[in-house]
Amino acid sequence: MERVNDATVVVTKEMKVSGAVIRKFPESVKMICEAGTGYNNIDAEAVKEKGIILTNIPEYSTKRVADTAIMLMLGLASSLQQQIRMISDGNHDNFSKHLMVSHEEINGKTLGVFGFGHIGKEVIKVAQALGMKILVSTRTARTDFDGIHFTTKTDVLKNSDFISLNLPLTPETKHLINAETLSLMKPTAYLINTARGGLVDESALIEALQERKIAGAGLDVQEKEPLADDSPLFTLDNVIVTPHIGWRGLETRQRLVNMIGENIQAFMAGKPINRVI
Repeated sequence: MERVNDATVVVTKEMKVSGAVIRKFPESVKMICEAGTGYNNIDAEAVKEKGIILTNIPEYSTKRVADTAIMLMLGLASSLQQQIRMISDGNHDNFSKHLMVSHEEINGKTLGVFGFGHIGKEVIKVAQALGMKILVSTRTARTDFDGIHFTTKTDVLKNSDFISLNLPLTPETKHLINAETLSLMKPTAYLINTARGGLVDESALIEALQERKIAGAGLDVQEKEPLADDSPLFTLDNVIVTPHIGWRGLETRQRLVNMIGENIQAFMAGKPINRVI
C-alpha cells in the first residue's frame, strides 16, 4: 500500500494482487499495467468495482517463448538432459561404447497444440518448418488450413507425439492436464508447457512421469514458482525443467520495458492501448 500511495499507474509483473488489496487502493490509482500477457494474477472483479483500467503487454515474448517450446521438444527427443547428466557424472559411455540413450527425429511426428493465440501460432510455424504434423484444440471452431487440423481435445491428447500448452490460465483451463487427460496420451508422448504452471496438475504429472505413463515433459513453468528444492522434477531423468525463461531473454525484457512505457504514455494521453478491462 505504501508503494501505491498517491500513484496514478501501478505496474506489476506476475505478482498476485488480490481483490482485498485492490479495494484498498487510493482513488488516485486509475490504471494497473500487468507487465506481461497473462493477467490471471490480478482480481478482475475488484478492478471493475474500482473503475480501474487494466492493461497488459501482448506479444512482447511471442518468438522467445515459442523458441523455448521448440528447444524443449528437441532436447527431449535427443535425451539431452540425460546425456548432460552422464557427462557430469563422468560417464562417457555415449562416446566410448555406443549411444546409450534414445535419440529420435521430430520431423514426421505429430505436434498437438492447445490454444491458437500468437505464441501457439508461432510454435506451429516453427514446427511445420521442422516437418511436423499439426493438430490443434481451441475453444473457437475453425476450419483446417495450411496443413493445420483443428480437432477435439481428446483427439489431440490421443494422437500427438508432443503436446504444447499455449493457453492462458483461467478457471476453465486450470488443471487441463490431469490424471484423466494424461491417461489419454501415448506412453511415447511428451508434454511441453511454456504457458502457465496451473494448466497442469503437477502431482498427477509427476506420478505419470515416475510410472512412465508418458515419455517425458519439458516445463518452463511450474504450478508453484519458484519450484521447491525437493521437487522430483529436478531429478527425474525424463524431465527438462527451466525457471520460466521464456520471457527472460535480454531483448525480450527490453521490448517489455519499452511497451510498458507506451502503455503509460497512451493512458496519459487519454487513449489507453492494450486494455483488457
